[in-house]
Amino acid sequence: MNTPTCFSLSLTDNVAHLVLSRPAELNTMHPTFWRELDDALTQIHTQGTARALVISSTGKHFSAGMALETFAGAISMDDQSPEGRAAIFDLLTDMQATFTKIENLRIPVICAIQGGCIGGAVDMVTAACIRYASADAFFCIQEINIGMVADVGTLQRLPKLIPFAVVKEMAYTGRRLPASRAMAYGLVNEVFDTHEATVAAALQCAKEIATKPPVAIWGTKQAVTYARDHSVEDSLRQMGWLQGAVWSNAHVREAITAMKDKRAGDFAPLSALQSFKSLG
Repeated sequence: MNTPTCFSLSLTDNVAHLVLSRPAELNTMHPTFWRELDDALTQIHTQGTARALVISSTGKHFSAGMALETFAGAISMDDQSPEGRAAIFDLLTDMQATFTKIENLRIPVICAIQGGCIGGAVDMVTAACIRYASADAFFCIQEINIGMVADVGTLQRLPKLIPFAVVKEMAYTGRRLPASRAMAYGLVNEVFDTHEATVAAALQCAKEIATKPPVAIWGTKQAVTYARDHSVEDSLRQMGWLQGAVWSNAHVREAITAMKDKRAGDFAPLSALQSFKSLG
């Protein structure tokens, strides 16, 4: 991957840390942002060396969402013909797929959020597993304030995280949901006094996750995501298939022994992935 301009990406102790790095532009999202995020997520997913991912940001706001100038230039939204309107579907499907990569990543994703998490940023963080926030953080479905429907995941994922009536209130009014209320509703796991403390907590959580068997973490993420969207009966059946695929006596023995010895367990990383198209 070429050196990104919208992010920095590091790997320490099996924890990947992706940092939004355009504070002067409020970390707004434009085509380069989307392309670099997609590339970074693909790299993390395929390499298998990271065991957890933290996404944090810089400056006053986590992200102010979509760069408004994008609608005037880089993205063409033709509403003058049925063919043009049909193309909007494919454009949005492509954009949605990038944030879905966060949800489908083989490892847990933790977001550390400060200041404004606005518009497209809400789409982004709702695809993560865990959200920590600083006391000054707020969430806003900004799209309604600029005359459009939120279309990259917020309206699909947020109702599975907080009460439906709260989603409707946010989506219809464009009001801000402050960090304290977000935690009360369950959108964020914990609120911290400062941005620095929020990032530190996210990294500590990721570090703890990284001490577990990666394939067991992978299986757990598969199971809880599946259960969210399926019945208990179907999810239990899937759990049987999943456990049959990933069960390891060696991992259980090592985890128990490490716990008794008060040391870190020694577990194999996830295998690197290859694209079928790259073979041969």
